[in-house]
Amino acid sequence: MSDAANEGKELTRAVDGATYARIPIRTHVVMPGEDIDEIVATYAAPELQPGDLLFVTEKIVAITQGRSYLVEDITPRPLARFLSRYVVKTKYGIGLGMPETMEMALRECGTPRIVFAAGVAAVTKLFGRRGDFYRIAGDKARSIDGPTPHTIPPYNKAVVLGPKEPAAVAARLKTRLGGSYEVAVVDINDIGGNILGSTLDKAGEQRLVRILSDNPLGQGHQSTPLGIIRASKG
Repeated sequence: MSDAANEGKELTRAVDGATYARIPIRTHVVMPGEDIDEIVATYAAPELQPGDLLFVTEKIVAITQGRSYLVEDITPRPLARFLSRYVVKTKYGIGLGMPETMEMALRECGTPRIVFAAGVAAVTKLFGRRGDFYRIAGDKARSIDGPTPHTIPPYNKAVVLGPKEPAAVAARLKTRLGGSYEVAVVDINDIGGNILGSTLDKAGEQRLVRILSDNPLGQGHQSTPLGIIRASKG
C-alpha cells in the first residue's frame, strides 16, 4: 500500500476542523467463497496504525457471502420489467433501472414493499419530492449494485446484493484485528452513501459519511475495496 489517492480522488478531506487521510488498499479481484476475514488480515492488518479506522465496501462483503449473481442467470418477472422502466437512470449507476436488478429487489425486499414504495414514489414525484422509493424500500434495495462497463470483471456482468448482517461483520473484523481499530461496512458512491454497519456510535457514523462523501475508493477498475481513515497529527 502507498499513501496515495486513487486517480481523480483526493487523499485528504477536512471535516469538523480536522483533516483525514483516506488511504485506499488494493487487493486481488475477490471472488465468491473467499473469506473476508482473511482478506482483511492479509491486506489491511499490516497497514493499520494506532488510531486508524478501517472501512470496507459493502460489495466485497456481499461477494464473499455469495450474494453476486450473473445477469444471464436472473429471469425477471413481468412486474420487474414494468417497474424498472420508471426508475431514473444516472451516470453514477444503473440502480434498479434494469429488469434484473429490480427482480433481485423484489426477491430481497419482498414484492409488497417494493410495490408500495413504487406507488408512493409515483405520487410524491408529482409534487416534486424525490427519494421516497428508497426511503420506503430500505437499505436492502439501495445497496443493490447493477452491472456497469467500468466495473472489474466478472462483476461488470453481475448484480450484487447488499451484505448480510453488516454490523456483525464489522464487529467480527474488529475482533479479528485485536479490538484496537474501529471498522465500518460502507455503501458509498459518487452521489452519496451511508454506513450499513459499524463499531462506531451514531455521531461517528455521521462523521464517517462526511469524510467519505466524495467516494475516495471510486467505482471502477481501482480494485481498492478496503480503505483506512487516518487523522492527521498536529
